[in-house]
Amino acid sequence: MQRLRLSQDPVSRLALWARRVALFSIPVVLLSIIIVRSGFLEIVPALATFGGALFLAVVAVLLALGAFVVIWREGLQGLGHAVTAVMISLMILAYPTFLGIRGYRLPAINDITTDPIDPPRFEAIARLRSRDSNPITYAGLRAAELQRSAYPDIETLNVSATAQEAYDAATAVMTKRKWRIVDSRAPVVGRREGHIEAVARTPIMGFRDDVVVRVRQSEDGAKVDARSASRYGLRDFGTNASRLRALLEDIDDAAGEEKSPKKAAPKPAKSNQPPAKGARPDAARR
Repeated sequence: MQRLRLSQDPVSRLALWARRVALFSIPVVLLSIIIVRSGFLEIVPALATFGGALFLAVVAVLLALGAFVVIWREGLQGLGHAVTAVMISLMILAYPTFLGIRGYRLPAINDITTDPIDPPRFEAIARLRSRDSNPITYAGLRAAELQRSAYPDIETLNVSATAQEAYDAATAVMTKRKWRIVDSRAPVVGRREGHIEAVARTPIMGFRDDVVVRVRQSEDGAKVDARSASRYGLRDFGTNASRLRALLEDIDDAAGEEKSPKKAAPKPAKSNQPPAKGARPDAARR
């Protein structure tokens, strides 16, 4: 007996390769994140690896588009492979595209501070930075003008708490955020200002950014100034301003909690009325 052979259209090779390239870009992205977070290598190899992942994602999209055309014209199989490749590639390209659009609208600065005239200084962190990182000194008046136009709300925080309370609040907030504090000095009124230096990481890639907080005593309480600077890159895509904005809000809230005393439980009022007739002498005290 002759066996019946069911005719089946071949699968588009473009669709197959589109899915393969898209799937391969996923471990490449993960490898770039591991390189940054492990700390074994500097940011240049990580960026090169991440750039390679983006390139693979773009290639996968182009292959998938070509597969769509071939499938439409020749009636081949593989539509699901091509769609999968496009979805994976778009997920990889979505966040970098968002950052690119955001960075285009924001000024090309990477160092944000609440006090451009007298910015808090990096001391301990200056010794941690490599030669390839950005300069440790503040860029100056031009950067201050760009910052003022883009982030006018980033300014010195004035709290009614004491300098020690503001310092404790800042330390608690930075510790809660799991930043690595590398140096801290409590304020001493009339002798020195409070000083905290820490290393923060970006949410996804884990790039290291440096943060310093300065606490000074004022007539009405304390003044808190902060500075956040990226170690690499000409643009920070608004990350440092967002970090300082959230940091100062949390310090303000924490300093308010430090200052407000806890209310003690009210004591029961003593009764001056004489005990009723027939009652025991100690019944009025129970």
